[in-house]
Amino acid sequence: MKVCFAVQKDDGVESVVYGHFGSAPAFIVVDTDAADAAVTVNNRDLNHVHGACNPIQAIGGLKPDAVVVGGIGAGAINRLNAEGVKVYRSAAETVKQNLALLKESKLSELSVQNACAGHTQGQGGCGH
Repeated sequence: MKVCFAVQKDDGVESVVYGHFGSAPAFIVVDTDAADAAVTVNNRDLNHVHGACNPIQAIGGLKPDAVVVGGIGAGAINRLNAEGVKVYRSAAETVKQNLALLKESKLSELSVQNACAGHTQGQGGCGH
């Protein structure tokens, strides 16, 4: 399984998971079937207009099986789900910790109902 993590910077599986998909500086894609196989991609859609994130473009055209992130907008969730990608909320600090939780089915799947509604305090802002 290929799992994509939004990260601040590339520290391999010790990378800290970033709080929001669209504004993440980079992504780490880990292949759980290959020992320690990881690819780092700079966010290729970093300067998108709010609500217009193209998640597949952001991760360089890679099509993971799952994405793990602190938060993500409804549009990005819909676009990822349309490509067959499941989206999960990070429940731990690092990629490694979240991989373990994912393998144990302990990460919550995100949907449009619990997506980020914006980034302005007091106006439906993200809870991350």
